[in-house]
Amino acid sequence: MPVDTVAEQIRRRLGELSPAETKVARILLANYPAAGFETLAALAEQSKVSAPTVLRLVTRLGYAGFPAFQAALREELGAREASPLTLYSGADEPIGAIAVLDRAAGEFGRAIHRTFAETSEHDLDRTVSLLTDPKRRITLAGGRFSGLFAQYLALHLMQLRDRVEVLSEHPVQRAAAASSWGPKDVLVLFDYRRYEPPTERLAELAAERKATIVLFTDPWLSPVSHHADVVLAQQVTAPSAYDSFVPTIASIEAVVALLLEARGEEAHVNLAEREKIVHRLDLH
Repeated sequence: MPVDTVAEQIRRRLGELSPAETKVARILLANYPAAGFETLAALAEQSKVSAPTVLRLVTRLGYAGFPAFQAALREELGAREASPLTLYSGADEPIGAIAVLDRAAGEFGRAIHRTFAETSEHDLDRTVSLLTDPKRRITLAGGRFSGLFAQYLALHLMQLRDRVEVLSEHPVQRAAAASSWGPKDVLVLFDYRRYEPPTERLAELAAERKATIVLFTDPWLSPVSHHADVVLAQQVTAPSAYDSFVPTIASIEAVVALLLEARGEEAHVNLAEREKIVHRLDLH
């Protein structure tokens, strides 16, 4: 089933919260999930509100009290650390090809629908604005599997605009690229559960250098989210022990559609120019 995390519950309720409750919600989301494991008094102090305000937020989210809220976070932590091996050990017995296809069609469809339903329009608009700003340089990176999605989005961006690159895996090239990051840079990162420390370190460095960070992640939120300016979370429900990246691809392609719309005629001109060069160099 699609995952409903505490973070998603908070984001859905933001428009309903009082100003004081919103302060608590922002603290929880800014340092998620660690902030939720603080004591009630410490969380209230960080948020500059009273303890009863924190309890009102927790109750509004549907929890019987602060211990129940923290228990939900602990359960999430277990899910965050799940690997294909641990998920495989709890997998169902084989059910046959047709049944798997039917299950996959249902699960993928629901996961994409929920991902889009829970994606903030503000975050999408901000992403498109950053990726279409010609004054900004765009660098994309990911991990062992998610690096493929960095390349996929980068290839689309390269057809639409200049100053786009995929961060090299070579240490010297990676260090050279990162050393020049600054306030006009946008770093697009992909990081999913069993989050990869090198990706978090990239985000830390980029944040220190005042670069803007756009993060694609799962419902449990990569640690990179602590540094990110925009977070786009996707469901990962799959008919197997592996997390699905189908909603990730769908989210990328939705962003590409919005980029084409935002760039308008300029996108057409860029595409045409690059196609001419492809043919001239016999690269097709």
